[in-house]
Formats: sequence, C-alpha cells, structure tokens
Amino acid sequence: MRSIAALVACASLLITVAGCGTSAEGPGASAGGADASTLRVGLAYDIGGRGDHSWNDFAASGLDDAKKNLGIVHSKEVEGVAGETDQHKEDRLRSLAASGYNPIIALGYAYSAPMKKVAPQFPRTRFAVVDDNSVTARNVTNLMFADEEGAFLVGAAAALKTKTRNVGFVGGVVAPVVKRFEAGYRQGVAHIDPRITVQARYLTKPPDLTGFNDPAKGKAAADAMYAAGADVVYQGAGGSGAGVFEAAKEHDAWAIGADSDQALTADPAVRDHILTSMMKKVNVAVYDYLADTVDGTVKSGPVVYDLALGGVDYATGGGHIKDIQPKLEQLKQEIIHHKIRVGVD
Repeated sequence: MRSIAALVACASLLITVAGCGTSAEGPGASAGGADASTLRVGLAYDIGGRGDHSWNDFAASGLDDAKKNLGIVHSKEVEGVAGETDQHKEDRLRSLAASGYNPIIALGYAYSAPMKKVAPQFPRTRFAVVDDNSVTARNVTNLMFADEEGAFLVGAAAALKTKTRNVGFVGGVVAPVVKRFEAGYRQGVAHIDPRITVQARYLTKPPDLTGFNDPAKGKAAADAMYAAGADVVYQGAGGSGAGVFEAAKEHDAWAIGADSDQALTADPAVRDHILTSMMKKVNVAVYDYLADTVDGTVKSGPVVYDLALGGVDYATGGGHIKDIQPKLEQLKQEIIHHKIRVGVD
C-alpha cells in the first residue's frame, strides 16, 4: 500500500484538477496556510470513539499520522455517548471552537444539525464533517465517500464465495450513509449472480443511534440470517459489527467487515471468519484535510473520496480472497473507468 503521504498528494492533485469544492475565501479562509506547530486540532468522534476497531480508529490514525508527519502538536479528542441528543453534540462542537480549536473535524452525519448551528457562530474557525454534505457554509468542508463503490466490490466477493446463494447485510441505523453500503452491496452481488438472495436487517432507526454500538443486537440479526441460509453477512454497523463476527464464528460462516481491514483489527478469536472488509479510508480524508489546512489549500463544500482517489476499497488482510482477487481488481478498474456505474437509489 502506498504511504499516507503519497495518497494525500495524489488525492490533493486529483481534487484540484477535478475542481471539487470551492475556495474558502473570506471568513474561515486558509489563505497563506498555517504553522502546524500552532494549530489546535479538535476531533469529535462518533459513538465508540478511539478504540472501536472501525472508522473512529481510522480517523484517529489519520490524526496520529498528521501529528507525526506534519508537525501538528496540539489536539483534543472528544467522543459521543450512546443516547445523547443533538444538543450534546452542539455543545461539544461549540466548546471546542470557543476553546480555540481550529480546525475541528466531526465524524458522522449525526453532527449535521449541530454543525449547522455552530459553524456560523465561529466564521473564522474551519470545520469538516464526515459523511454529510447538507452543511453548506464557507468555513465547512464536507468529507464524503463513495461507499457504494467499495460495497459493490465486497458484494461481488460475497457472491463469488457463497455456497448457499444466500447472503446478508446488517446495517446499524437506517441512514443515507448505511443505505449506500446496502445499495452497493446488493449491486455487487447481483452483478455476479442476480439469483442470489440478499437478506437485510437494520438494528435501529433515528433518532436512536445505538445500532452503531450494540454488539448483542448485531449478533441477533446475523444469527437470524445464518439460520435462514446465509453463509456470508456484511456488517455496516460500527461497533455492533463485533456481534456479527461472533455469529459468523458460531455458525462457521463468513462475515464481511467495514471501514478498516477488520481481519487485522477485530478480536483475534473471530478474525478467521472475516472474509474481507469494505475499506473506508477516513484516515486519508482526515490527513488530507489537515495537510491542506497547513499548506493553505482547504476547500469548502464536498470533497468525494471514491475508488479512483483511493478513498474506498476492499481489504485483503485475512488472505481469504486470493482466488477471486483478479476478478475484484477487474471490477474495480471497470468502476474507476465508468464501465460499471454504481447507483445509490
């Protein structure tokens, strides 16, 4: 794998050429760059925080790499808790901004409404929000991912590996970002064999976000799918995915991880049952955003990390897909070159 620095350089170049986002001139602008040693970076995690073995950890690694490679010294990390309200998130962002943290990165669409209130109150503070493009302000960057493209590839992997022609998807919360996971997964499965059955279950609906941090519910949902004939289940459920992995082990079946290469990061007791993972490289987006802050090239508006930019991919850490990897690479290139178009409806 290329280094983070190489990925960042490529992403920055391609984004500039593509013209994604608009320059943050005026209040909140970063013209002239910033001294990395004086930056005070705020990172607001989603539920689970650092140590979730999933996307929060990926974001944390992006911050860690930025501190190591860019010379950033000062940072503060805060995390959400199960059952909290928008007001709690709003207070968290406002506290960071009032304390002089700039830039501030918020992980997850759940920060959308709070950021719409807080960002205008601090026009000279730069904000970034991951997985939400509804916040439109000159001091806000929307770090988006083509989740459906990565999910297409792991859906194809599931279809190529299933022996029962029955696979499943467990979503943490009914939300647009998770729906993108499901949509891409279904299309990847159908591309290989449209006769394969795809079961789908969601753990909670908004405003209840505990579906991202309830392994017991994740296990129950996966248990039901395996009992109904599935032999591969893809989890897009954050911390609840640990329960899906437990179920896969108990049923001697396959699971597919999300966000990081969970065959390398999950509990060692279940790793042998993780076929692959849909990589969502939040670390690249976080690092890229902080590097752009330092060199003064931050853009407002959406920046989309897709397969072409290396923002999403499939994982090979478990060594279980060597036989189908040539096919997955072929599909990957067909998506990058628009021979296959992955939708989200």
